[in-house]
Amino acid sequence: MNMATIPLLAVDGGGTKCLAVLADVEGRVLASGRAGSCNYQGVGREAAALELMRAIEEAKRQLADLDIQGNTRSVFDGDAAPISSEAADPSPAVTVESPLHVACAVFGLAGLDTDYDRQVIEELVHEALRNTQVQADRIIVENDGVAALLGATGGAPGILVIAGTGSIVYGINASGESARAGGWGHRVGDEGSGYWIGKQAIIAALRGYDGRSGPTALTGKLLHHLKLRTEEELFNWAYSAAYSVEKTAGLSKLVSEAEQEGDASARMILEAAADELFLGARAVIDRIGLAAAEEPFALILQGGVLQNIPLVRSRLAERIRSISPLANVDEAKKEPIYGVIAQGMRLLGKGSVS
Repeated sequence: MNMATIPLLAVDGGGTKCLAVLADVEGRVLASGRAGSCNYQGVGREAAALELMRAIEEAKRQLADLDIQGNTRSVFDGDAAPISSEAADPSPAVTVESPLHVACAVFGLAGLDTDYDRQVIEELVHEALRNTQVQADRIIVENDGVAALLGATGGAPGILVIAGTGSIVYGINASGESARAGGWGHRVGDEGSGYWIGKQAIIAALRGYDGRSGPTALTGKLLHHLKLRTEEELFNWAYSAAYSVEKTAGLSKLVSEAEQEGDASARMILEAAADELFLGARAVIDRIGLAAAEEPFALILQGGVLQNIPLVRSRLAERIRSISPLANVDEAKKEPIYGVIAQGMRLLGKGSVS
């Protein structure tokens, strides 16, 4: 059967969203699709598979909509971007219903922490590809953090700290030795993450209500945001079906707002978040010997918390540099999908994307 061929399918699937992109031979995005969380540990296997399929199907749909001038939408800024006519004019034409052939499919997915996770997630990936009629010559499945780290550093020494809905730290040294810390999920870990910060905000409000601590501006912000009237309703919400990891993680922005307005409780929470992330980074640095590194290495800070909450980002970077002066903070602030794309480009022998 004849089918359209695209060099790369790259997928970044985390606890908040799943982003699938189809890229040309230079790593430029041809089409993309977004869906919800595909972390099976948080939403369940069936829901994760569905979101993964939705993202891939949307990317195929955008690819089918490429105009005759060879322009495609940018997934990141919404502007049209020129691509090569060879990549933009696959033959035969792509439709959502038609099979698509990719030379390489790279998946960076949250929730891949154990051998059991790998078995579940690899089955999920193959199911999603089969149901979306995507055939891949090569399939790579990594934890989303591993893919982002390898993509960002190109195998060079580096530390990646992710603090989004969840949190985790990865590192690699010049010998290729790697280590990780954290990433144990919201029930027993994810310290310093958006979820952890949001949960601490709820706790602070209830502590203030009890009189175990002073009043905090967080109380009013939480009640207004959640459309509640009292602290008791906040407590009931936390144990209701309306409560979720994603909604709680979303409360982290309120903590940042309160901190910038001078709230002491909010500042304590954000400082504690940075300190928790530092403990994970220090553990990884110690295990792979980067504290004694003689050459600079990349310190990559990703995720909504580290991208959008200045106090957490600056405090964490300062503490890491206090034990590893040669750590260079990556200020590029690129989406993790770029790391997945870069990994795919290397597997295709095309180097890295800029």
